Amino acid sequence: MKIAMLGLGKMGGNMAARLIRNGVSVVGYDNNQTVVNQLEETENLIPASSVKDALSKLDEQKIVWMMLPAGEITENQIHELVPLLNKGDVIIDGGNSNFKRSVKMGAMLEENGIGFMDCGTSGGVWGLDNGYCLMVGANDEVAKVVEPALRALAVTPQNGWLHVGPVGSGHFTKMIHNGIEYGMMESFAEGLELLKGREEFKIDVAQVTELWRHGSVVRSWLLDLTAEALKNDPTLDDIAPFVPDSGEGRWTVVESIEQGIPTPVLTLALQVRFRSQEKQKGYGYKLLSTMRNAFGGHVMKKRG
Repeated sequence: MKIAMLGLGKMGGNMAARLIRNGVSVVGYDNNQTVVNQLEETENLIPASSVKDALSKLDEQKIVWMMLPAGEITENQIHELVPLLNKGDVIIDGGNSNFKRSVKMGAMLEENGIGFMDCGTSGGVWGLDNGYCLMVGANDEVAKVVEPALRALAVTPQNGWLHVGPVGSGHFTKMIHNGIEYGMMESFAEGLELLKGREEFKIDVAQVTELWRHGSVVRSWLLDLTAEALKNDPTLDDIAPFVPDSGEGRWTVVESIEQGIPTPVLTLALQVRFRSQEKQKGYGYKLLSTMRNAFGGHVMKKRG
């Protein structure tokens, strides 16, 4: 199998590498040619100097996987690809696009005879070694065409990927996933801040998080990452209490309103992030920022 990967940042680059290591030929393009050259040298990526050049190096049925910033950049790239592709070719959007926009993009591409897959992608900077969790929206024909790449990227060929439904359902599932993630992170941040706040007990929060990793009902990969971060820096003195939200949490809350289904935990977790952006103080905000960095490589704002 051979595919093109457009966008070789911290997610796209690692995904390209994992595909190659699992027997999939990858033609890669990124605006940063240095990244392309590095992956050519270290992973045997087939380099491309432009999108057109990448397409020219694909087989008869072209499969194009995009790992680009959601929104205008992704949608513009899809529109630019349409005249360059033939009927039966496939575009995959592996970013965090709004599922409603994915439905519209899929309908537009179907009119042009081009297949589309929206693939919610979780695994962050750890996916290269551990594999990704892939939530796929597509028709059955497109899903079958892309399946070898999904198997290569997932935790195992059998586990870590799922064709959840039609176009739009992949990004919808990932949106809900990220909304839940907001709630889990906020719970850990609040609880650990309470532990730290009872100063007369002098509880070592780093040791407690390590303790909870063994046998506790709250043990999880998120707790593992939190424990590791606190072991290295228990005070978080150099981390600013600033926690951006990247969009999916907002969309999840909007969806709860549209469905009339109450989601108070997810909603409050999002609103707490809003408050952190108003120059608040607090250990909990620092923990949230640290967690985002640990699983996704998101930049932490340092104290100025």
